[in-house]
Amino acid sequence: MANLNLYSAGDKRFVIINMILIAVFTVSTMYPFIYIGSLSFSSGFAARAGQVVLTPIETTFEAYKYILSQRMFWVSYGNTFFYTIFGTICSLLFLIPGAYALSRPQLFGRRFFNLMVAFTMWFNAGLIPFFLNMRDLGLLDSYIGIIIGFAVNGFNLILLRNFFEGVPSSFEEAARMDGANDFQVLWKVYVPLAKPAIATVALFCLVSRWNGFFWAMVLLRDEDKIPLQVYLRHTIATLSDDHEFGATLASTNYSAETVSAAIIVCSIIPVIIVYPFIQKYFEKGILMGGVKE
Repeated sequence: MANLNLYSAGDKRFVIINMILIAVFTVSTMYPFIYIGSLSFSSGFAARAGQVVLTPIETTFEAYKYILSQRMFWVSYGNTFFYTIFGTICSLLFLIPGAYALSRPQLFGRRFFNLMVAFTMWFNAGLIPFFLNMRDLGLLDSYIGIIIGFAVNGFNLILLRNFFEGVPSSFEEAARMDGANDFQVLWKVYVPLAKPAIATVALFCLVSRWNGFFWAMVLLRDEDKIPLQVYLRHTIATLSDDHEFGATLASTNYSAETVSAAIIVCSIIPVIIVYPFIQKYFEKGILMGGVKE
């Protein structure tokens, strides 16, 4: 905590207000996680009665036992891992060479191509044209459609391009003098230097893929291909109206609310586990990729 004796009266008020605002922001950020976690460990009766506020009421693991016994939970969980891992790899395979090309001053039409990439950040074709485009390409209801169709994001491309532009040209000149071509310059010089930016972009892609919901819901029809987020939506939308499930509530200790909360907790655990390993690169990658000389 800051030593307030070193500050003037105005500075003290400023520091105290900042601390209060940070505390309010922290609580408002953490509370949804705490509430969902508490709800998932509470009994269905307490959840339906709205008794859960901060801590679990009538603690039980029945909601987790229920979802872990569901086949579709594991299928959708596996699909989410598949889309996230291969989708992130696919995105990096497109983004790294693309950003390198756009960062090269000798690229013909470089200004135009950069403008076109930035244009996609402000405008897009819209829902129906994109859906028709995916249909005509034969990418509906397929794993490849989800992986390839959303491989490149304009923001990530520009972030990585800015980092490449910040690499001193002397590195490339030294590699050229040793006889390196463009591919060797990219993979042996730029990629090792761009680890923070690549890790940051990989984290963006990973989180985006993991939380991917809308387009997966629109493009996928086969239940065995849906990711966890779509399964969660399906559970929330149908569980309360499921008469068979409703009939079991009288003899069980879980409810639609606690089951949905348990699925949400399971869906965020992998991201929470992965983030600390990438976090050390995150701030540096954003700073160096977001600032253009």
